Amino acid sequence: MTAWLDQGLTLTKIHILLGRRGVVVSYRTLNRYARTELGFGKRRVTVRVADCEPGSEVQVDFGRLGLLTDAEGRGRVVKGLIFTAVYSRHMFVYPTHRETLGEVIAGFEAAWTFFGGVFAVVIPDNMKAIVDRANATEPRLNDSFREYAESRGFVVDPARIRSPQDKPRVERCVPYARSNFFAGEQFRDLDDCRERAARWCREVAGMRVHGTTRLHPAEVFATDEHPKLKPLPDTEFDIPAWAHPKVAPDRHVQLNRALYSVPGDLVGQRLTARVDTRTVKLYWRGELIKVHPVVEPGRRHTDPADLPAELTAYATRDLEALQRKASVHGPHIGAYAAAVLEHPLPWTKMRQVYRLLGLIRRHNAEAVDEACRRALEAEAVNVGLIDRMLTRGLTEAPPATTPQPGTASRFVRDTGDFAVRRSS
Repeated sequence: MTAWLDQGLTLTKIHILLGRRGVVVSYRTLNRYARTELGFGKRRVTVRVADCEPGSEVQVDFGRLGLLTDAEGRGRVVKGLIFTAVYSRHMFVYPTHRETLGEVIAGFEAAWTFFGGVFAVVIPDNMKAIVDRANATEPRLNDSFREYAESRGFVVDPARIRSPQDKPRVERCVPYARSNFFAGEQFRDLDDCRERAARWCREVAGMRVHGTTRLHPAEVFATDEHPKLKPLPDTEFDIPAWAHPKVAPDRHVQLNRALYSVPGDLVGQRLTARVDTRTVKLYWRGELIKVHPVVEPGRRHTDPADLPAELTAYATRDLEALQRKASVHGPHIGAYAAAVLEHPLPWTKMRQVYRLLGLIRRHNAEAVDEACRRALEAEAVNVGLIDRMLTRGLTEAPPATTPQPGTASRFVRDTGDFAVRRSS
């Protein structure tokens, strides 16, 4: 029975379970036994925790304030993100409709502005925007909020689950804000509600005689706490998003419907990605491996250095790089590749140049260079012809162009005439 009580079962449920096991006893008898022998129903002894040093801690909680009627006449739930300074009891209320990460960070920024500085320690409830996994000793924070806390210089110490005693200073502020500020009021919109909430915190809640301290919270805060706060941030925080994309066979990952190249042979692996409004950072096993600028959805950002060397030119349609690669094997091979690419749509001829480079692997560079020289002299730009010439040992000369009667003979052009020319 003690084990059942430790699991949180009600005495009524325990009475039912005992009956199933053949233990027939009245509920009154069971209740009397549980109270006298097991301590059931006794109130726990509470001890007031000493206040911290001025400016050290602020407790944060979400609470439902009420309904706000929008322009279309529909009522929307308004919640209050409430901050209470532990030492002075000075409070700030930030009304909002949602508990998203963006709204929570916006509430924190508004709170720092209201208080005129940043507290050293924040004790929040286990709201999803802040805590990914609740734990009494090792909670896991949301990556984006953890980065925000580091940028503002405060430590996050979440309360335990279902443990209001971990943040008692802010617990009583939720019903107080609901009854004294929100109830019975009419607001134009959420912005009006936020403006009036800040004024109420300064003029009403801050100037009341607090029931415990018997002092005015705003005056205690201004005298003792405000000088101890960390300075206000001078930059706006760019809220990042974290994801775990998988590297596709083309060595790219997709983030926000845009593609970004990945260095190394990581196809099929999942990376950790951090995305803000300006940059994309890719991590592999905790190590930063790539930084990209953010591109629009549907676009891609590819660093040629991330792709295999043999595929870089084709993947990026780098015609100059492909021509330089051909020129390495011989001047006539380079000139012939340039002639092949001399086309209104040169990237459609890239496969022919790769076929020409393949002939170098099958034969030798000298033979291919000689075949290209002879083909250029005859102005025959056809990679298939080069292949046949090499296969037959250059026994066949490429067909020359026969001049028409009464016309001047055609002169062989210099190989430089076949350089690729593209408008800038």
